[in-house]
Amino acid sequence: MSMKTLINEVAGLSPYKWYGKVSQVVGLMIESKGPQVSIGELCYITVGKNQQRKIMAEVVGFKDENVLLMPYDAIHDISPGSLVESTKNPLRVKIGTSLIGNVIDGIGRPLHDPELFNGLQPFPTENDPPNPLQRPRIEEPLSLGIRAVDSLFTVGKGQRLGIFAGSGVGKSTMMAMMAKNSDADVNVIALIGERGREVRDFIERDLGEEGLKKTIVVVATSDQPALMRIKGAMTATAIAEYFRDLGLNVTLMMDSVTRVAMAQREIGLAVGEPPTTKGYTPSVFALLPRLLERSGTNERGTITAFYTVLVDGDDLSEPIADAVRGILDGHLVLDRKLANKGQFPAINVLKSVSRVMKDIVCADHLEAADTMRHFLSVYEDSEDLITIGAYKRGSNKEVDRAIQLNPELIQFLKQGNHERITLEDSVGQLIDLFRKGG
Repeated sequence: MSMKTLINEVAGLSPYKWYGKVSQVVGLMIESKGPQVSIGELCYITVGKNQQRKIMAEVVGFKDENVLLMPYDAIHDISPGSLVESTKNPLRVKIGTSLIGNVIDGIGRPLHDPELFNGLQPFPTENDPPNPLQRPRIEEPLSLGIRAVDSLFTVGKGQRLGIFAGSGVGKSTMMAMMAKNSDADVNVIALIGERGREVRDFIERDLGEEGLKKTIVVVATSDQPALMRIKGAMTATAIAEYFRDLGLNVTLMMDSVTRVAMAQREIGLAVGEPPTTKGYTPSVFALLPRLLERSGTNERGTITAFYTVLVDGDDLSEPIADAVRGILDGHLVLDRKLANKGQFPAINVLKSVSRVMKDIVCADHLEAADTMRHFLSVYEDSEDLITIGAYKRGSNKEVDRAIQLNPELIQFLKQGNHERITLEDSVGQLIDLFRKGG
C-alpha cells in the first residue's frame, strides 16, 4: 500500500463510534433505533448479563426511521435496549492459500484448528461480476474425470453448469468425483443448507483425504440463520474469485443454489417483500444472476462452476430451476429412473446440454457425441414396444441398430465412484464405440 493511499485511508476514518438500541425482534428480524448505517453494513449487537458477547448482524433494510438487521448467529440473548454498534464496513472474510485442505463456516471462521488460519488477508464477500467485454472466451476444455460428462457434455474452463436433480439421486457423489478427478488447481465446495450429519459424511466418505488436499469446503448447515446460508454462498464465490485473481483454474461447486434462494426468500418475507411465484420474493430473482455471474473467466484465471438445483418431484419447470437454467451455460439432469436402474452417474443424456461444447471440441468428437444421442433417442422412442415384445426385428434398421448398441451405450455411461478416466481416454472410447460397429 502506497503512502498516499494510507494517508487517504486515515483521513477517511471517523473519530466517533455510532450506536443504536434494539427496539423490537419479530421472528428473524431485529429492529433498532439507530445507528447511522447503510444497506449491507456489518453491525455488532452486545448481549449477555455482563455485555460480554457480541452477535454479528447485517443491515438489510429500513422501516420508517428504524434499522432492520438480520443476525449471523442465534439471537436468544438479545433484549430491548441491547446496544447496536456500527462497523461502517461490509463483511470481509479472511482468505489465503493456507485455507486449502480446510473446512470453514459461512463467514470464513475455521471449523477445526484456528491456528491454521494465520497470514490470511481480508477480502469482501460481495463483488461485481467481471466486465463482460474483458471476459476471455472459453476455448480450452477442462477434464473432470467423469466419462459421461467429458465425452458428451465437454466442459470448458470458465463454464458454468447446473446439476438438476431431486434428493438422493447422486449430486453429492458426482461433485466429489469432480473434486478428486478434475484438472483444476483448486476446488471450492459450498455446502449450503445441508443436514449437519451429511457434512462429515461428504468430507470423509465421498471427498476423502485425496480430494480434500486441493479443496476448501465452506459449510452453512440448515439450522443456521438465513443470512448465514446466503453468506456461505457469497464467501465460497469470493474465495474462488481470490484464487482466480492469482491466475489459477478454480472449480466452484455449490450444493445447492435452491437453498440459497430459499434463504433469500426467508429474508425477503421478513423484510416485507410481496411473495410472487411459489412464494419466492422479487429479491430472489435479483440475487441469482448477481451470484451466478460472478463465476466464469476473467483476464487472470477461470472459475468453472457447478450449481446443484433441487427439483421437487423432478419437475424442471419449477421457478428456481427455470431462472438458473436461463443464466448458466448448460445443465446436467440427473434422472431418478436411471438411478433406480443402477446407472451412476444417473445423467439423462437427452435432457442435458453444454452450450460451449461445440466451440471447444474437434469435429470427430462432436459427431460421435451426436451419434450417441441419436441412438439413445431412437431407443427411448421405441422402448415401450421393445419392452413388451411388440417390436419385430427388421421393421426399422435404425431401431435394430439402437437395440444392438444400447447395452454398450449404457455401459459407457456408467462409472464407479473411484474410477478416474481422462478426457482424452473418454473421447477415444466414445469415437471407438461407433467406429468398430460402422
